[in-house]
Amino acid sequence: MPSSLPVLSGREIVQALENFGWQVVRQSASHIIMVKEGEQVTLSVPDHREVARGTLRSLIRAAGLTVQEDEQ
Repeated sequence: MPSSLPVLSGREIVQALENFGWQVVRQSASHIIMVKEGEQVTLSVPDHREVARGTLRSLIRAAGLTVQEDEQ
C-alpha cells in the first residue's frame, strides 16, 4: 500500500536530497537546480512554500530513490 507523502517546501526537499549526496549548483528563477556526481540526471526543485505531492514523487524517482528511502 503506497504511503502518503507529506507536503514539504522546496527548501525541505533540497535538504533531504542533500542527505543523499545531491548538491545545489544554482538557482534559476524559482527553481533550485541540483546535481550528483556520477548521475546524468539534473533535478529541478521548485522553491515554493508547498510542493505538490506528485512533483515530490517525481523528484524522488528521478533521484533514483524510493518513497521508503526518502522517509528514513
